[in-house]
Amino acid sequence: MSTQPSDRHSALGRTALDADERARAAVNFVPYVTQALVADGRFEVTADTLELVELFQDVAGRVGSVMQRPVVTYANGEVVVITFDPREPLESGS
Repeated sequence: MSTQPSDRHSALGRTALDADERARAAVNFVPYVTQALVADGRFEVTADTLELVELFQDVAGRVGSVMQRPVVTYANGEVVVITFDPREPLESGS
């Protein structure tokens, strides 16, 4: 019996998402992240693996497409923040 982690396991013992799981996760997070951006102007999530950072970068791109507004992600190795692009002017209601 081997004690080495398989290719699907990270150092923390988590199982990596397969392509289908990753695609479904991205699609399912879009409404939640969109709602958070509308309500608070930002969404923050713990993302302590490259896989999660990449997942939420994908989510951010999808949210920007849905909202037809540029969004950006900031990641520091522990947290990913998704927010509106500060270089984009806010649309005026008038």
